[in-house]
Amino acid sequence: MSKLRQQLIQELVLRDGSPRTQEAYVAAVYQLAKYYRRSPDPISEQEIRQYLLYLAQSRKLSASSRNQATSALRFFYAKVLARPVDQVLRLLPRVGQGVKRPQVFALAELERLFTLGCPHPRHRAFLMTVYGAGLRLNEACHLRPEHILSERGQIRVVEGKGKKDRYTLLSPRLLHELRSYWRWCRPKEWLFASSRDRARPMVDATAQRIFNRAVERAGLPDKGGIHSLRHSFATHLLEAGVEITAVQRLLGHSSLSTTTNYLHVRQERLSQIGGPLDLLDLSSLA
Repeated sequence: MSKLRQQLIQELVLRDGSPRTQEAYVAAVYQLAKYYRRSPDPISEQEIRQYLLYLAQSRKLSASSRNQATSALRFFYAKVLARPVDQVLRLLPRVGQGVKRPQVFALAELERLFTLGCPHPRHRAFLMTVYGAGLRLNEACHLRPEHILSERGQIRVVEGKGKKDRYTLLSPRLLHELRSYWRWCRPKEWLFASSRDRARPMVDATAQRIFNRAVERAGLPDKGGIHSLRHSFATHLLEAGVEITAVQRLLGHSSLSTTTNYLHVRQERLSQIGGPLDLLDLSSLA
């Protein structure tokens, strides 16, 4: 398996696959081999189909996770093993994921999160950076001190999703928090380094645990993980009147249609909106 693993990584590198894609594809092939308890080489297309049914029916994986597994296995057998595949594998369908509106925190909830939920300076600085700059989890974990452009009021995101660089917001409040954190921690290579090895960035699982514990301490509802801070960033900017094209650039979205997912009204605001009938003078009906 180690030789096949290396071949898979090499093929992905040749096609400019990101480290996260490499990790996901290797894991998908490994799980298939583990399920059948043998090397993936002789596994048939029908067995692959049965395995994907197992992911859907028994493990009840999400549509996105199953689509990723499908893509990984199709790539592995076609590009690494160069094995002719019949229609079962070649025509494996992608699962429709439907439309899910992102859940966001209210401003008062974020105040509780950053005060009551984050007694540790490192945890508070990290979560405030995710929200204040609208970062993806992996982007926040891979920030370096030189990416904080204090004079320009910007944060540089290097090789975000799709290996694209971009600039996002660095508000005075976030800069103040990061400076306090820097005086306390003195980060060097990574702004938020691993607690076990400062030469490595914080891992995603650690960051997610930091968020989950902060939410629990603050007594807040589950909004779907740390990515809800990025959702909240985008939604709050749009509610504040920031142009959607500007929000698109800050988030690093290639398509404006992705950003329009945030053009929804939070439930707590509906009660604050008067109906158009209330604008009419119907006193004569009294």
